[in-house]
Amino acid sequence: MADDKAAQTAQSNADPKEKVRTLLGIEPVETQHEIDLGGKTIHYTARSGAMPLVDVFGETEAELFFTAYELANVDDPSTRPLTFVFNGGPGSASVWLHMGALGPKRVVMEPEGWMPSPPFRYENNVHTWLDRTDLVFIDPVGTGYSRAAKEELDKKFMSYKGDIESVGEFIRLYLTRYRRWMSPLYLAGESYGTTRAAALSGHLVDRGIAFNGIVLISTVLDFLSIRFVESNDLPFQLFVPTYAATAWYHKKLPDELQALSLEDLMNRVRAFSETELTCALTKGDQLSDVNRANVAQALADYTGLQETYVQGTNLRINIHRFCKELLRGQRRSVGRLDSRFKGMEASDATAQPEFDPSLVAITPPYTAVMNHYARTELGIETDLVYETLSFDVNQKWEWEKGMMPATGEILRSALAKNPHMKVFVGQGYYDLATPTFATEYMISHMNVDPEIRKNIVTKYYEAGHMFYLDIDSLSAFKSDIDAFIHES
Repeated sequence: MADDKAAQTAQSNADPKEKVRTLLGIEPVETQHEIDLGGKTIHYTARSGAMPLVDVFGETEAELFFTAYELANVDDPSTRPLTFVFNGGPGSASVWLHMGALGPKRVVMEPEGWMPSPPFRYENNVHTWLDRTDLVFIDPVGTGYSRAAKEELDKKFMSYKGDIESVGEFIRLYLTRYRRWMSPLYLAGESYGTTRAAALSGHLVDRGIAFNGIVLISTVLDFLSIRFVESNDLPFQLFVPTYAATAWYHKKLPDELQALSLEDLMNRVRAFSETELTCALTKGDQLSDVNRANVAQALADYTGLQETYVQGTNLRINIHRFCKELLRGQRRSVGRLDSRFKGMEASDATAQPEFDPSLVAITPPYTAVMNHYARTELGIETDLVYETLSFDVNQKWEWEKGMMPATGEILRSALAKNPHMKVFVGQGYYDLATPTFATEYMISHMNVDPEIRKNIVTKYYEAGHMFYLDIDSLSAFKSDIDAFIHES
């Protein structure tokens, strides 16, 4: 009894970082399914489980949870394209693209993407990519069911470099274990997942893995273009067209501008942002009072805000303050991920919204559906929390040399090394996280050789960051991807 007590005391005093975490520790489970697409029944295999990542001594350092879908009854799998898919964050699981756009099942939302009344449900996704490509959805360490073996190893994986190396190693292992080295290969990433995809295109091409195409959904290749910090005027220019689109959607523009089509409005505001506004911000305190007043009036007209408010911002409208200010009189805010969404505010006196209504609208449906689907259809038996969006990962994340990455140059280099690779860029007009004009700026500043600029195609959708929440945008996105895969 004394020895047992001593052992318990020793265990309780042990460094908690040394405790091995409970991992899935199971071989991937394979299940058979079918879906009707365009009147044709498609049979497919779902493979879901954990891929162990080991160190040079063969010790498991982490397990990456994944769900793969492969068309059944295919004589030669190498003839089928294979797409690796992930979301961003950092700290986001792949559930959003998995259960919202690309996979064979889709969370049922309202047609525009609003949250439905609970209990939530899912249905067959007639817009799935499975008729065009096999799919592998990857949850990086700390997201979904993926975990580092010990807490002390979090630091290795929750960083720009560690993330690229671990996801890259997963891809190599998957190609090897499931004999897919000869398949046409694609990457699809959303938000920070586009940062990851661009970095992986360079990381893996140097290791002998070349891609036919990369799909960038709501792109960020250079964080400087979307970070509102002192002495960085870039986002104050690049966000304005999306401010205008948001004000247009909520009918807050002057009559002349409100009467324009969304596309015509965006073109006009882009021209203003890259000329008059850019010059005014560049002048700083040297800007004359007359010019300041003229730019402030134009900026107010385009954003739906009061001129006095715009003057008070020194012509620099912060995204979070815009989300609160536009509908302040209605005691409503607009979403950051999707500015079509409106949030109910307790007070109209605060400087920033209480929450992002577009984020809170999707979290309960996707969380509930993924937890149910994993057990009932994928055959995953675990009591682990499925981390749809881990703020713990986001807080622990370490950037390379303390700086947020710029991966446009890596993507440019990958295109130069593999000029056969095509790049698809999808953007939502109402995205205030990675706005359209910011993405255009990043893509146009990659210094891509003129011979391969045609390899990059951009498409726009009338929704937000996760534009596939809107059923019409999802349908258009699928059609655009069909053409992209066919041409690449």
